[in-house]
Amino acid sequence: MLNIPLVEVDHAPRSVVAIGTDYPSGTLLDFHSHRRAQFLYGMSGLMEVDTEDGTWMVPPYNGVWLPAGKIHRVRMNNVSTRSLYIEPKMVPRPSVNCEVLVVTLLFHQLLLASAGIPALYDETGRDGAIAQLLLFELQSAQPLPLFAPLPRHDSLEKLCRDFLSQPNIRVQPEIWAQQLHCSNRTFSRLFRQQTGMSFSTWRQKACLMAAIPKLLSDISVTQTALELGYDSPSAFSSMFQKVLGQSPKAFLLSLTRKFGEDSKNA
Repeated sequence: MLNIPLVEVDHAPRSVVAIGTDYPSGTLLDFHSHRRAQFLYGMSGLMEVDTEDGTWMVPPYNGVWLPAGKIHRVRMNNVSTRSLYIEPKMVPRPSVNCEVLVVTLLFHQLLLASAGIPALYDETGRDGAIAQLLLFELQSAQPLPLFAPLPRHDSLEKLCRDFLSQPNIRVQPEIWAQQLHCSNRTFSRLFRQQTGMSFSTWRQKACLMAAIPKLLSDISVTQTALELGYDSPSAFSSMFQKVLGQSPKAFLLSLTRKFGEDSKNA
């Protein structure tokens, strides 16, 4: 199904409902939730997902897992999506948190095919088999570390949100400690308690998330590194490789090499 509102098919007696939707540039789906769990796959463009827990950056040809009832907001930038809406009792992933997930070539092809599946598909036929395969692929999908958790501490949350809007790897924790009127040790302990990670790790993730839309906009690795405060392109590339397992150039190539031609024909 294409461009069908979920409300029209939400109560279909099927474990999986698949909907494809095209969003114009700048679309903002404000905070909302679904009765069903959702896997939101972007075949083009960039998605940014916000919940009370933090922010997820979703590059093209990757998707985000949204548990049932999770309140979320999505910013769409020229995105063509495939969504799987899954009955809560049938969810294939144990996580109660959102996750950015890698989509394999097989998963991609199944998601393309899902656009042709009606709401009341034959569960014993081809469409039913595709729906079951989609659940298997979703279950085995590997997560990407493109998430920056947000603290519940009000003053610290504001600092984190301000940083996400203008990240720079040179920002030092001592500055934040001063702004919060606490010692460096107290700040480090507070930050880890609130986010589950050290300040340096969180800062790195935030910069990585900011780098991806820049690179997708054809901003060079050198310019991206400088804008994020890195001493050199090699320092930025080393971080990128360490976190995502491949260089910025290889990462960008991987987004189109396997899926590009298929997406054009979708």
